[in-house]
Formats: sequence, structure tokens, C-alpha cells
Amino acid sequence: TPTTQETDGFQVKRPGDVNVRCTLLLMLDYQPPQFKLDPRLARLLGIHTQTRSAIIQALWQYIKTNKLQDSHDKEYINCDKYFQQIFDCPRLKFSEIPQRLTNLLLPPDPIVINHIISVDPNDQKKTACYDIDVEVEDPLKGQMSSFLLSTANQQEITALDNKIHETIESINQLKIQRDFMLSFSKDPKGYIQDWLKSQSRDLKVMTDVVGNPEEERRAEFYHEPWSQEAVSRYFYCKIQQRRQELEQALAVRNT
Repeated sequence: TPTTQETDGFQVKRPGDVNVRCTLLLMLDYQPPQFKLDPRLARLLGIHTQTRSAIIQALWQYIKTNKLQDSHDKEYINCDKYFQQIFDCPRLKFSEIPQRLTNLLLPPDPIVINHIISVDPNDQKKTACYDIDVEVEDPLKGQMSSFLLSTANQQEITALDNKIHETIESINQLKIQRDFMLSFSKDPKGYIQDWLKSQSRDLKVMTDVVGNPEEERRAEFYHEPWSQEAVSRYFYCKIQQRRQELEQALAVRNT
């Protein structure tokens, strides 16, 4: 019990002249306390004995996996048929679960040892050994904490992360090149046409030029009245450009 002082052993004696069958029940002192789950809840979560916080975490994981949280009011849980059997309600608040768990958590099972006390003087004293599983502090926990807090290790991890990102980027670039070559090898003509269309669209986006590629590829498009005016303006601009070049050349020669 919690009030019992620590001891390395104890003896049990009683007078008698016949063999006695005895049962020893050992209650482990779990720190933090652990509880045995109600059989229905144990089957649902796949947990037999665990701490209260671990049980609540397992319940929350079950709720998320099965999407039992109300989509409109996140505070409420819509019980499925298993939850309704266990909690005896169609809907409950998540904050109510710790209180409702009280009736579903039992003390852990004791360790049971059956022994026969023999009174026959010819029987030699026997020693029996039993394996008992107990939880201990993880010896790697301290090493992991110091490793994560180490500045040198952090720098090494950062360098490795950067190298991983560079490798992934290189893989992506190689994949693009492979896809390009593969598409070109399968249909060179179609690929070149698609590539030119793509480049044309990109050029128009970059230069803010709008148009209709489907109309522009037809001869009738260039017989519209606007085309004559566009040609005249084009030649006028070219003539003015040549005139300025000649005037500049003559001015330089006269000087």
C-alpha cells in the first residue's frame, strides 16, 4: 500500500501440520498511477492498462480517426454505436469525458502467485523465481534531450536538411528534363508545336499582348480593314526611323 515502508523481504508464518495452498497478490505501485479499462472500452481502444492521460489521448485519436467531432460545434462529440454503448448517450462534450471515465477505470490487476506451503520435513527448501514487468525511465530520454539541445548537432542537422532540399530540387529538375526528352522522342512534331504554342502564350503574358491564336492562324484574319491601316503605320514608323538615322549620319559627317 502507499503507506507501507520499503522492505527487501518479508516472512509469513502460521502453525499447522498439513500442506497449505496459498495465493499471493502483489499490487504494483505505478508512478504515475495506471488504471485498468472497462472491457468494452479496452476492446475499442486496444488498451488494457494505462495512465489516465494516455487513455484520454487514445480516446481523442479514436474520435479524430472516426470523425466523431461535431462539424458545427467542435465542443461536442457525436457518439457512434460503440460510444453510445459505453457512455450511454448519443452526444456529449469532450470536456465531460474525464468525468465519465471515472466509472470506467478500475484498479490494475494484481500479480497473482500460487504457492503450496509444505510441512513435510523431508522436503527441501525451494526457491521460486517469477518475472514481473515494471516500467522504468527510458535511459535514452536524457541522451535524446541533450542531442536535440546541442548547437553543434543542430548545425549539422541544418546542413543535412539543406543538402536534402538541394538533392530534391536536383531530382525535380532532372525529372523535368527526362519528361521533355521522353515526350519529344514519342512525338517530335506534336511536341514542338505544343512547345511553340506554350512559348507564344508566355510571351503574350509577359508583354501584355492579347490576341486570339485560333483566329490569327487563318488567312482571313489579315484581310480585315484594320490590317491595311496597321501596315501603313508600320511602314510610316520604319520610314521615320530610317530618316532619323540618315539625319544623324549626315550631321556627324558635316562636323
